[in-house]
Amino acid sequence: MSIRRIVISFLAVIAMSGATLFGAVAGGAAVYAAAYSRLNAAPAGSSPQAIVAEPAASGGSTLNVDINSAVEDAAAKVGPAVVTVINDLGGGQRASGSGVFISADGYLVTNNHVVEGNQSLQVIYQDGATVDARLIGTDPYADIAVLKVAGQIPAYAAFGNSDVLRQGETVLAIGSPLGDFRNTVTVGVVSATGRALDTAANFQMTDLIQTDAAINHGNSGGPLVNLAGQIVGINTLVLRSSGTSSDQAEGLGFAIASNTVQATAQQLIEKGFVSHPYLGISWDSVTPDIAQRYRLGADWGVYVTTVSDDSPAAAAGLRKGDIITAVDDIHIDETHAFINTLWAHAAGESVTLTVVRDQQTLTLTATLAERPRS
Repeated sequence: MSIRRIVISFLAVIAMSGATLFGAVAGGAAVYAAAYSRLNAAPAGSSPQAIVAEPAASGGSTLNVDINSAVEDAAAKVGPAVVTVINDLGGGQRASGSGVFISADGYLVTNNHVVEGNQSLQVIYQDGATVDARLIGTDPYADIAVLKVAGQIPAYAAFGNSDVLRQGETVLAIGSPLGDFRNTVTVGVVSATGRALDTAANFQMTDLIQTDAAINHGNSGGPLVNLAGQIVGINTLVLRSSGTSSDQAEGLGFAIASNTVQATAQQLIEKGFVSHPYLGISWDSVTPDIAQRYRLGADWGVYVTTVSDDSPAAAAGLRKGDIITAVDDIHIDETHAFINTLWAHAAGESVTLTVVRDQQTLTLTATLAERPRS
């Protein structure tokens, strides 16, 4: 190669590098200018919001505010639907908890243990107004109670699908800790799902959501809320270290999954009691993310982890490792949770289960029993 060609090539490389550098600087300046403009547009006295660059559908990037606004929006959406529940035990004794309206006609859910032993019940709205409440029904096994008030209510909240909650997802707990701090909002994450705890009545509560959002006495019965402003759980208990324990337990709160709450509340509203159908399995939820991770044969359903002896599931031929994808003609998916679908049936009914086993689809028939009381 001649000296003349080498010089020309060298100059071309320098020109290309300069163009690339200029483009990078110009692009960075544009992002800085947009961020600077947004920060300066914030109201006086407000804190600057973090700027997050996300891929745009057409390429490039778009700027969005961080998670803070989503937390505020969810709290504002659900907060007016949350109440303080006052339990008059008689003899001058009172207890309190929290609750949340779930329908425009005045039905609200709380914990069974919040209303136990009541002589009368009242609820206090966010604005301080106090009204009488009537007990519709309770389910001590799910620790759910439904109350009803007359007249117009401030607001009500919608249920979300607890089966699609992900570990680390941001959630809010709203309630009245200690009975005095009405409509307090605390923020945390979903620490885990599918937890099981034994209760004092020798009943195991299953499919609980563990969260580190601060929960205290008085929060019981209040909602656990996702960033879409949906109820994903009803706060029920918190674990703390005992006086004799050397372990310090903090941030161990538990909520009843919204799919369980919704199915239970529907039966209490319709019948005043809950007749739990019993299949006799333990399971883990299957979602598309889990199915892809573990290369399962179905995107939605429940993975059978245990089958109880002498249960309807055993009689039907269900096995550990099976994936139930449908009950009758209802397919388990984002909007049709397994527990809701199963509890739409009564003890004594026969249901057709669509099952994936070893990449093959089977159809099994199970006759549901009454859930054991002990």
